[in-house]
Amino acid sequence: MTKTTRRVFDAEFKRKAVELYINSDKTGQEVAGDLGISPEALYKWKRRCLASSDDCFPGTGHRQPGTPTEEEIRRLKAEISDLKMERDILKKAAAIFLEK
Repeated sequence: MTKTTRRVFDAEFKRKAVELYINSDKTGQEVAGDLGISPEALYKWKRRCLASSDDCFPGTGHRQPGTPTEEEIRRLKAEISDLKMERDILKKAAAIFLEK
């Protein structure tokens, strides 16, 4: 059984591929073949670009920066999570020391 690796394309490549497909006289299969990608991937990228043209390829799972208020809320939630974890560790440690 052979293991295949998944190719990853950056947002700029995807935008250029869709632009080439839309602006050329070639079919989707021809454009995909010229670029070395599957036609299905090209069609999917085109649908995403037409659905939300301003930010159709946001990234590879990295969150997008928000407003300063949203960033502050994210930072505070992360800090609360860390503090809760530290509190729980201290509770467990105190319980261990009280048993002895």
